[in-house]
Amino acid sequence: MLDALTVATAVAALALAAWCGWAAYRDQPTKDWHFIGMAVVTLLTLAQLVVGIVQLARGEKPEQGTTIFVSYLIGAFACIPAAGFMSLAERTRWGSITVAAGGVVLAVLQVRLYDIWGG
Repeated sequence: MLDALTVATAVAALALAAWCGWAAYRDQPTKDWHFIGMAVVTLLTLAQLVVGIVQLARGEKPEQGTTIFVSYLIGAFACIPAAGFMSLAERTRWGSITVAAGGVVLAVLQVRLYDIWGG
């Protein structure tokens, strides 16, 4: 895994969580700008997914098993889009809270991916 990409993704996810948490504190739903932020974080997770698959294809192996590594990669990639779709269904402050929680979950998944790979 690329350590810099993992750190960048985790930091971006926490920034998104703080931004949406601030919107929830102000009693606001997710807005277009939040969805742009979600797209940026999702692109980072897509890059991480591609890098992980390429490293596996080149023969590199995670310390804790390929299956769990791929599962975490896919889960990390799906985390923010799932939270974004859920926030569209709930157009209140709770939608912002959902995205904020998704950002925190993604940051934790990044730490776990680093650990699974052998960091």
